[in-house]
Amino acid sequence: VQLQASGGGLVQAGGSLRVSCAASTFTFSRLNMAWFRQAPGKEREFVAGISRNGRNLYYGDPVKGRFTISRDSDKKMLYLQMNSLKPEDTAVYYCAAKNVILTAPLGTRREDYTDWGQGTQVTVSS
Repeated sequence: VQLQASGGGLVQAGGSLRVSCAASTFTFSRLNMAWFRQAPGKEREFVAGISRNGRNLYYGDPVKGRFTISRDSDKKMLYLQMNSLKPEDTAVYYCAAKNVILTAPLGTRREDYTDWGQGTQVTVSS
């Protein structure tokens, strides 16, 4: 699976931004997908995940209530809508995917995903 993230940029604190991830694959409907982020000098952390059928969603504690993950199977796209952005949200955002069976749990660790996009920079100014 090839993943291409886009949509990052510079935004003021309190603002909104949507990042997108295009997937090149014939098996999009079989992918659990997620967003991770990595700030300078920090470990890559889980942001949000969505199951292959779109019914199960999971968010990291720092973004709950502010970020929304979604997917469009027709367009083979993954999205992350980010509202009420804070300077601490500044990071490179990566999309990730893994081909799974229907009953596979939604992972939150880096090793739960096999395919990664190149990342898109999100910078939130104070």
